[in-house]
Amino acid sequence: MAANNRRMSGKKGAQVGSGGKRRRSLEGKGPTPPAEMRKGHAKQRAAAAKARRAQGRTPQRRGGKGTSELVVGRNPVVEALREGVPASTLYVQQFIDNDERVREALQLAAERGGINLMEAPRPELDRMTNGLNHQGLVLQVPPYEYAHPEDLADAAADEGEDPLIVALDGVTDPRNLGAVVRSVSAFGGHGVVVPERRAAGMTAGAWKTSAGTAARTPVARATNLTRALEAYKKAGIVVVGLAADGEVELGELQALEGPVVVVVGSEGKGLSRLVGETCDFRVRIPMPGGAESLNAGVAAGIVLYEAARRRV
Repeated sequence: MAANNRRMSGKKGAQVGSGGKRRRSLEGKGPTPPAEMRKGHAKQRAAAAKARRAQGRTPQRRGGKGTSELVVGRNPVVEALREGVPASTLYVQQFIDNDERVREALQLAAERGGINLMEAPRPELDRMTNGLNHQGLVLQVPPYEYAHPEDLADAAADEGEDPLIVALDGVTDPRNLGAVVRSVSAFGGHGVVVPERRAAGMTAGAWKTSAGTAARTPVARATNLTRALEAYKKAGIVVVGLAADGEVELGELQALEGPVVVVVGSEGKGLSRLVGETCDFRVRIPMPGGAESLNAGVAAGIVLYEAARRRV
């Protein structure tokens, strides 16, 4: 009866055979780990970015991959291999005439290493290229692995530098993208941001124009460029848009001395409305010669030079 009363009393107490579970629960979880080990902390993200670079990889988080591409024809294939355009497979037509360009393509692919050499009948190459004049040579370029916009700012922070980033708004010519990548590399920038849609991507043409600098200068892809710029602003980075009718002249812009994202629009239309409204400053480049506009590669190069000059 006493045992029944004890069970019905509702009083809490240690249970027989607990094995010391309550005692262990009082011991705690130990000291708070350092910032570098706490998930989501800024120092943890910086440490992760540093580790990725130490392994020789471009930081990749959520940027995603592009699509594979085919370079078709003897001269284009040879030029792509000369310029270091990434390639996974070189397809060579069976019984092809072994001229100088074919020999050079085979030699370059062998010297590069990591490129598969595949012999294929002409009908198969016709099918792969949708009937283009491939001249017996087809080079497959693997999908480009884009960074995430946040990775570019993280990389700058890890180096103890103010971010210097270029964002492209409505630039559809891959050669302009390649030229911007080359300028960013030359003037110590931390990368380029492009929109996911209606914009040039890192194609073989962009790689060639970058003259090899795309191998060490990350390109990030943003699902929504306006939101990416707003995120940069929240992180304390000034967003500067280039516009022919900008309120501030380039030489007067003090923001270039600190963390900055330079937004370059298309040559014909300039900045889109939403992107222009997101910018902290709209800046014009003085042109005494009277030209109405500059292409994206030239405009970005001028601003990057001015930013690098002030930061020395």
